[in-house]
Amino acid sequence: MHWARWSATAAVAALVAAPLCGQGSGGATDPAAAPHVVVTNDMLTNAAASGDWLMYGHNYWNNRFSPLKTINTTNVKNLVPRAVYTHGSSTLGSFETTPIVVAGVMYITSPATPNNVVRAFDLRTQKMLWEYTHKNDPVSTACCGPNNRGVAVSGGSVFVGTLDDNLVALDATSGKVKWEVKVGDGPAAGYTETMAPLVIGDNVIIGTSGAEYGIRGYVKAFSAANGAPVWTWYTLPDPQHGGWWGKWSKTTWEGDDLKRDIAKEKADSAKYADAWKTGGGSMWMTPAYDDATKTLFVAIGNPSPDLDGSIRPGDNLWTESIVAINATNGEFKWGYQEVPHDVWDLDAVSPPVIAMVGGKKAVVEAGKTGFVYVLDAATGKLIRRSAAFVPQQNMYTQPTADGVFMLPGANGGEEWSPIAVHPELAYAYTVGLHQPMHYKVHYAPWENGRLWLGSAFIRVPDEKGGYSGEYGTVTAIDLNTGKIAWQQKTELPMMGGATATAGGLVFTGEGNGWFKAYDAKTGTVLWKFYCGAGVNAAPSVYELDGEQFIAVAAGGNFQISYPLGNSVFVFGLPKAGM
Repeated sequence: MHWARWSATAAVAALVAAPLCGQGSGGATDPAAAPHVVVTNDMLTNAAASGDWLMYGHNYWNNRFSPLKTINTTNVKNLVPRAVYTHGSSTLGSFETTPIVVAGVMYITSPATPNNVVRAFDLRTQKMLWEYTHKNDPVSTACCGPNNRGVAVSGGSVFVGTLDDNLVALDATSGKVKWEVKVGDGPAAGYTETMAPLVIGDNVIIGTSGAEYGIRGYVKAFSAANGAPVWTWYTLPDPQHGGWWGKWSKTTWEGDDLKRDIAKEKADSAKYADAWKTGGGSMWMTPAYDDATKTLFVAIGNPSPDLDGSIRPGDNLWTESIVAINATNGEFKWGYQEVPHDVWDLDAVSPPVIAMVGGKKAVVEAGKTGFVYVLDAATGKLIRRSAAFVPQQNMYTQPTADGVFMLPGANGGEEWSPIAVHPELAYAYTVGLHQPMHYKVHYAPWENGRLWLGSAFIRVPDEKGGYSGEYGTVTAIDLNTGKIAWQQKTELPMMGGATATAGGLVFTGEGNGWFKAYDAKTGTVLWKFYCGAGVNAAPSVYELDGEQFIAVAAGGNFQISYPLGNSVFVFGLPKAGM
């Protein structure tokens, strides 16, 4: 084994061959330095076989699996940093971008503090091609800290969602604005954009953040050509479309007792008949898409208020659910609710993945509950629920005014972090959090644009006042059995995401600054590098001029206070003569 530890400051100084700064909004620094390749629908449809990284989850199935295998279990010990790029924001915040790479051009986004910044770099010359700065309107409603997870690229355009609730199309060659539209009702009403959009055919798909502020969530499609609205599907059905009461489930759909007072909820339902209008249901992350059936699979997060269920009776459909909708018109197909009437903030927030399981097309999602759910992609019926990949205790115990202890805590399980699925092994790789919490419930009325948790979740300190009992897990789940194939504990709770390769590797980073490569079959740590700031973003893998590279943002995380920074590291095998 070979461990690399090198100062991130020294890495930046030694590796960045050109100034990585730019001025203005959409100004081109060196527009002729890199070839420009227009991303076509065919390229996106066939992205699973691509050596580029064309979308947030690498391909429409969202499995974050690269077919590249030049870097493998034998030679990964030799990886070195080959370049470092910065995001350009003067104020540091959560740096969660996944770099998108198209034919030698890399696109990264800043954590939106105070403005959203998109930068394009020529990977051959290491020079910046252009920078776009979106001057955000004042935003005080960004849950969990300002962040942005990346762009979508198609048809000569780069698409980015902004913290002040806009969708912007930029010219891929210059960074100039082509069009800009408001997605929802804006940050004053709690609506913000942090997810990487997804382009399908002529449309750009985007959801919304903001369920901590009493919004009504949605998934929307806009014309990629001009930003015109195409369709909207609301995550919370109104009374004319079945309502959000659901089955009045006494248990989870897998049979776990939710300890609900259903009789009281039904008695209160008339009093709170309009709760769906402010009932939450964010779509935090990029969905998966099945081109064969034209189906979009989305994960929908928490209801509003998060922890006070007394003023939102019913199952609160379709919060905490995986939902299939028609990608051409937004029509509902099916839904599977992981936690009916959630009062613990156990979101379905990690992006869904499409995978072949036992010869059947399935949808895989890692919940904050600590389970991986495997659903029939055609019907939404549960195929299996995995073994827990984090500790569980007092599951589904109702919060009280005095407080109750429950595991997992409000961060999970699996947070927003995307999983990776290895199609040959049929393993899903989760990155989990063990973070004990107490839940205390109290009444709080809704106010437009104000945080509306309806309760509190409090981390449990140790006897010294710290949180030494917390840790993370990196776990391989066998999708054919639901059993844990292997698991590694990490020093800190995990947040950021995993990426797998055909070279038999899984890459993921940690809040303490380490970026690691695991053996995909065994979980053995084969290599690690210290990046100097929290590695709390999902990596991308790409090929350039016959060489394979791994790129990852190392800039920390505001939500759980990991060290901040502003660098994207690019790792590869040593270049001849290095």
